Amino acid sequence: MLEIGLNLEQTAAGFKPIALIVPGLAAVLVGLFVWLGGLGFRKILVVVVGAVSGAGCGFFIAGANIILAMLLAVVAVVIAVIFERIFIGILTVVLAVGGGFVVLAGPYIKNTVNLAAVKDACLQMPLFAWAIIAALAVIFTAAAFFLRRFTSALCCAMLGTILIFAGMISLLLCKGAMPISCIGRKTPFYAAVFIAMITFGTVEQLLLCKDDGGGEKLTEKKETGEGECKN
Repeated sequence: MLEIGLNLEQTAAGFKPIALIVPGLAAVLVGLFVWLGGLGFRKILVVVVGAVSGAGCGFFIAGANIILAMLLAVVAVVIAVIFERIFIGILTVVLAVGGGFVVLAGPYIKNTVNLAAVKDACLQMPLFAWAIIAALAVIFTAAAFFLRRFTSALCCAMLGTILIFAGMISLLLCKGAMPISCIGRKTPFYAAVFIAMITFGTVEQLLLCKDDGGGEKLTEKKETGEGECKN
């Protein structure tokens, strides 16, 4: 997996600065917002992530068919808004399992990322790696059902941290630095930073952000109304 990043690093040297600055800066700014305040604006986050996910699936399935990509983006947004809590839970599980798969499958994926390479990596991965991935799926699925507010905060922290890392890499590539090579040389350090950022973002949002979940607010209003009637 590191080899893929290094290839990307070399390829980026031929990009125009604007092609790295604009998406990099956007990713950092959006990442900071999601990392520190996503829980307080969960509905907006769900809409944005739903649109991006739908459009991404559209491009993956239909290639350059923009109309189909936009249609899937709209459908994904509608589904995400209607099933907001389920969507956040699924996104959290996907991020956790996906991160675990990238780490565990990384040594078995070389040069390029495509369907064949992923299949080969899956066949080469030992059983204990699949056991870890399965455990992550079970743990985060349970958390999505029983610890909804914590799961939402964790999801925002993970997504925000990923965006910040991606944006900073893009900006550093624009300056001619070699961020991916540096991460490869100091993987334990940057892994610790990544985990620390997720932990801080989760705790900060749980302490300072008010969850905008409609159901929870409705419950609070009912309880307040009942109290007022009794008085």
